[in-house]
Amino acid sequence: MDKLTFKNSPWTAETLFEIPFFDIDIMEVAWHGHYIKYFEIGRATLLRKINYDYPQMKESFYSWPVIEVQCRYVTPATYGMKVVISAAVVEFENRFKLYYQIRNAETNRKICKGHTVQVAVDMRTKEMCYASPEILIKKLEQFKDNT
Repeated sequence: MDKLTFKNSPWTAETLFEIPFFDIDIMEVAWHGHYIKYFEIGRATLLRKINYDYPQMKESFYSWPVIEVQCRYVTPATYGMKVVISAAVVEFENRFKLYYQIRNAETNRKICKGHTVQVAVDMRTKEMCYASPEILIKKLEQFKDNT
């Protein structure tokens, strides 16, 4: 399969989010660690969209711990700012890699971008899988076939 990019991935999702007061630091911008939480909001939206959210993962006896995260900050988010969190699946055969982009909903200005990498762990054996389980591939194919 050709390497997917954010723009050509068939598995994408967007969600609107307002930066809450309790995420703001003394410099009056969203604290840098919260952007990873915003990525999680985007990932959860995407997982629900492909019908493989955390409850379905648990039912399939796989957990998917994050083993890598990267975030590139461009401009700060501030209290009350409405942002669009976009997430896209870009790899899934041996690991589950998602790209993220957060933009100001009003101006469309990029706030940050990044990625996470997750791997499957068989919850029955507690061993990492070296290839993604069939259930993930099936869910992605079903979603792609229905769009």
